[in-house]
Amino acid sequence: MAESTPPAGNPISGNVLFYSNPEPLTPELHGKIGLRRVDNPFAFAAKSQVAPLTVTEFSIASLSYPIIFAGERRQPLAVMGVNDDTNMFIQANGQFEPGMYVPAYIRRYPFVLAADATNEQLVVCIDRAATMLGDLPDLPFFDPAGQATEYTKGCIQFCNDFETENRRTESFVALLNDLDLLETRKQMFTPTNPDGTAGQPQEIAEYFAVSEDKLKALPNDKIRELMENGALPQIYAHLISLNGWDRLVSLAIFRQNTAPIAAANLN
Repeated sequence: MAESTPPAGNPISGNVLFYSNPEPLTPELHGKIGLRRVDNPFAFAAKSQVAPLTVTEFSIASLSYPIIFAGERRQPLAVMGVNDDTNMFIQANGQFEPGMYVPAYIRRYPFVLAADATNEQLVVCIDRAATMLGDLPDLPFFDPAGQATEYTKGCIQFCNDFETENRRTESFVALLNDLDLLETRKQMFTPTNPDGTAGQPQEIAEYFAVSEDKLKALPNDKIRELMENGALPQIYAHLISLNGWDRLVSLAIFRQNTAPIAAANLN
């Protein structure tokens, strides 16, 4: 169970993507600050090639991005770029491209649940380094009496719901592992040289994906089980999303080829 007011100074363990300075949210530390509306709300994610996903997001996220599994934990990720320091769908103004799905992991920022020093409970934190935090906020974290505002309560509920979906996602990944459905894949990208010739092929990613052959080879009772527990539609959403690699690479090539033209027009 997450706490909205953990003891002041309670240290937080672990590293979390996007969060450089997480602090337990307390009225003592954060009673006079809150969220300010900024023009570039998603700029913090502009240099991240991927964003974590929960399994219930697969269907809608598959319309925007390839969905892969990565690392020892086989973490589901939405792939948003071909370079490891670029999110191709966050514009220069810090907004997502219109029509692109924004993962819940990104939407919850600057809030997060993090393990305390004992690693026995989760506490509600904010990234104190977030640029949208400050004095005279549009959305204060606490009221003058030191009680969490309705905005803060809603954010805490969002974090709790996200943690519930995380546990559901872990169960989904464990099921894929138990059925030995994941295989290693590589995605390549061939850039275009300035003279128009093909450059050296580059590896964009090595990742895990569901093997269609292994899925087809499952006995009928296992397929029925995947249908009944809702896993099968999410597996197919993942498989369909992998067609998005072609779109991602094509977009990267288009932007690479048009960048010199845009630069020349500015001169």
